Amino acid sequence: MYDLVKVGNEGLLGEVIQIVGPKTIIQVYEETAGVRPGEPCVSTGTSLSVELGPGLLSSIYDGIQRPLHVLLAKMGNFIQRGVTADGLDHKKLWEFKPIVKKGDSVKGGEVIGVVQETVNIEHKIMVPPNISGTISEIKSGNFTVIETICTLTNGTELQLMQKWPVRTPRPVAKKLLPTKPLVTGQRVLDGLFPVAKGGTAAIPGPFGSGKTVTQQQLAKWSDTDIVVYIGCGERGNEMADVLSEFPALEDPQTGRPLMERTVLIANTSNMPVAAREASVYTGITIAEYFRDMGLDVSLMADSTSRWAEAMREISSRLEEMPGEEGYPAYLSARLAEFYERSGVTVSLCGETGSITVIGAVSPPGGDFSEPVTQNTLRIVKVFWALDAKLSQRRHFPAINWLNSYSLYKESLDGWFTENVAPDYVAMRERAMEMLQKESELQEIVQLVGSDALPDDQQLLLEITRMIREIFLQQNAFHPIDTYSPFSEQYKIMKAIMKFGDDAQEVLKSGVPVSEIVKMTSKDELPKVKFEENFDASMDAVLAKMDKEFASLRGR
Repeated sequence: MYDLVKVGNEGLLGEVIQIVGPKTIIQVYEETAGVRPGEPCVSTGTSLSVELGPGLLSSIYDGIQRPLHVLLAKMGNFIQRGVTADGLDHKKLWEFKPIVKKGDSVKGGEVIGVVQETVNIEHKIMVPPNISGTISEIKSGNFTVIETICTLTNGTELQLMQKWPVRTPRPVAKKLLPTKPLVTGQRVLDGLFPVAKGGTAAIPGPFGSGKTVTQQQLAKWSDTDIVVYIGCGERGNEMADVLSEFPALEDPQTGRPLMERTVLIANTSNMPVAAREASVYTGITIAEYFRDMGLDVSLMADSTSRWAEAMREISSRLEEMPGEEGYPAYLSARLAEFYERSGVTVSLCGETGSITVIGAVSPPGGDFSEPVTQNTLRIVKVFWALDAKLSQRRHFPAINWLNSYSLYKESLDGWFTENVAPDYVAMRERAMEMLQKESELQEIVQLVGSDALPDDQQLLLEITRMIREIFLQQNAFHPIDTYSPFSEQYKIMKAIMKFGDDAQEVLKSGVPVSEIVKMTSKDELPKVKFEENFDASMDAVLAKMDKEFASLRGR
């Protein structure tokens, strides 16, 4: 099962997916039109594996780790059949510096040397997990990924590169509880529904609600060492945007190109269904390799619905008993296996790393009750629900604050209190309570209008409007507002709450709500988040707000 097979005279790559007596069923990764009875099928004796080593970063692969730039050179702009390519460049030389010596005993996962892969990423060369022994020879200098750099006394030869089957999780010493948030710079995510480093999150939403843009924002701005982005069954124009945009992006952490710490896997909707099913495993295996070095990895899978559809197509060809809506009965198990490969882990060599998995889900018609969304929700701990109505109102990110949730809040509260502000958690909960009260008042407003409400409730609607439009809304394409650090998020929310407290105070002293909402400082507050000199602009608005409230109190 799962052995790679070369099919036909063209050597099309396929995978054994069922064995029935003497009959073997192969799912080919490419178009099979024209393959005739009698053409040879040759088993390679190995399952689908990826090449792991220096050269992974900055690469753009298809679903089975064929580099797209190599395929372009071999066949032009359109992928043809029967073309294979190595996942890593077997001719490029890398400078290897050993950190162990002859006579040292090494075990699986142990680091034996380093290669400076990019300016800021030092690639650790590790012993494959299933190998151990005593070093009889180790070299230093420039080598290709397939040259022997180390020999063990039992005769085992080690290279810069190792291979690993994609469907087998890489072993770890132990898993730890996640206690640090993944900082994304997106206010609605960091502020209201944080995800932990090593956690899992899902972004379900109908077409056009902003899943891909949100995923791209997370890939650009999340504070991880490595980004693995899987475009699984996405539309070609969306994938083209990613492939053209990412190489031009500047890494906010280093000022270098973002691609220097990124691996892209492009598997568009017109590519073979079996390669689409394999692409998710290819991506998570590459992420596990970097995690074992002690790095933090964020993995974006866009979208797991297309992956599930590929499983459904393969399952129907195997004539398996269908489950709900035609998906295979093992859909839930496969989704769980994938998301369970996330986590904060201690590797075999004692390095602590993490994989944060964020999967987009594309439910048909935006129906969150369909099987892929429901099975995903049973597994993940963060749910960012995209809302078509919000996107139609041009509220982006279109994440519905009433339907979304995060189960990491309690475990992360200590970090927020210590690293952002002592009152940060209380302020977040207060904002959520206000937004829930606003939703309850909306039904009354639709019947009788907001003017019929008491003054305190009218004021509440004004404060929640400010929370929505100033804090929750964020422009992904604005050079400044695209990323909001915690210090700015805290000051924006603090300013809104300060306005609310002062407004309630003057309202109780008899000032009508119509006078409060006319304040010019309130209207200037939304502009602050677009200013380059954020702190000075915020201080100026707060000073003006204090003066206006002082004049209202003196009436």
